[in-house]
Amino acid sequence: MSGGEHAAGAVRHEVREQVAYLTLDRPEALNALTPALRDRLTALLEQASADPDVRAVVLTGTGRGFCAGADLRGPGSGGERVAGDVARTIRLGAQRLVSAVLDCEKPVLAAVNGTAAGLGAHLALACDLVLAAESARFIEVFVRRGLVPDGGGAYLLPRLTGPQRAKELMFFGDALPAAQAERLGLVNRVVPDADLAKTAREWAARLAAGPTRALALTKQLVNASLDGDRAGAFAAEAAAQEINMTTGDAGEGLRAFVQRRSPGFHGR
Repeated sequence: MSGGEHAAGAVRHEVREQVAYLTLDRPEALNALTPALRDRLTALLEQASADPDVRAVVLTGTGRGFCAGADLRGPGSGGERVAGDVARTIRLGAQRLVSAVLDCEKPVLAAVNGTAAGLGAHLALACDLVLAAESARFIEVFVRRGLVPDGGGAYLLPRLTGPQRAKELMFFGDALPAAQAERLGLVNRVVPDADLAKTAREWAARLAAGPTRALALTKQLVNASLDGDRAGAFAAEAAAQEINMTTGDAGEGLRAFVQRRSPGFHGR
């Protein structure tokens, strides 16, 4: 495999032109997440966040599915439980994975190539930008199994659609086609299936060429703004500006403006 690509735990990982491509590769199971696969993906996201040579992340899948959610047929999905087991599993598993996307210091782009169900849907919705193939579908599948949504779904979905739309999706569990997901604000853009990978590469290249630290601080401000008040948001903005003005990219951006040229950002 070229360009630093390798596969482990059914995740293909490649860093190319300062973009980390994370590809779920269990097409026979619609890329359903086993505990090992979930933890591997979490570790790769945390690794990308800390790596100064990675400036953007693309998350996608192989085959007909983006991610069908947690693998309920895998080992460890049954057996006797005691009080606290389920909550602990959710905290250390699905919630940690979604947090790794939300807290990643690099912009994370989801290229949703097919069905995104349950935790798989929430994994996509946690990303900063979402591209979807025309054949993609989003399904809040939990109600079909008699389950409560996990992976931060009840946190993420109302912030994108409003509470009543979120309840409709979660109460009925109907498949939401990509075009309708775009209208509801869950998807940035829908593209023909054949154009998804190309469009994802183009968007990722633009993100990787940007001022990485400024993007990280912007991501933090936007995410935090949904949970706080105006005073807190304004204080966070001022602090982010103070931090960002110490970066090389901020200096380069200002020099380029004065010199009437395009900036050359280096992610520092």
